[in-house]
Amino acid sequence: MSVKVGIISDTHGLLRPEVVGTLKNCDYILHAGDFADERILDKLRFLGGKLYAVRGNNDYYWAEELSYSLRFRIEELEFLMVHDRYDAGRKAAEADVVIYGHTHRYAEEVADGRLWLNPGSCGRARFGGEVSFAVMEISGREYTIQKILLS
Repeated sequence: MSVKVGIISDTHGLLRPEVVGTLKNCDYILHAGDFADERILDKLRFLGGKLYAVRGNNDYYWAEELSYSLRFRIEELEFLMVHDRYDAGRKAAEADVVIYGHTHRYAEEVADGRLWLNPGSCGRARFGGEVSFAVMEISGREYTIQKILLS
């Protein structure tokens, strides 16, 4: 039996219905920061999946409850989530998966024995990029990733 993980970032005040539709069917929801509006965080809390979220550079006073980095485990994988990849630092050494955002561009690579995943921006398209997010299916230490593009 596998678990489904919805991975988003950089919503910047816009939570698209297509994203909500996918996240409602996920066991976990990960948001790598830049909500830019606390109502987005509130909406995610009510979708049903276990929520992990970090604070981004556009998340101000209302986001004080959110950490800039977060460690957690899903199945047999150790996760580290930060908003900016460069904030992972030495903490990444203990992670199997590093989730980050900030650049608004999808990126998926295995380096130094760990997955580095940026789901891109699923809010507004910025910097000429696509609107995207990811869904990860995990069973034990095995995983698959689906990149989802929105028009």
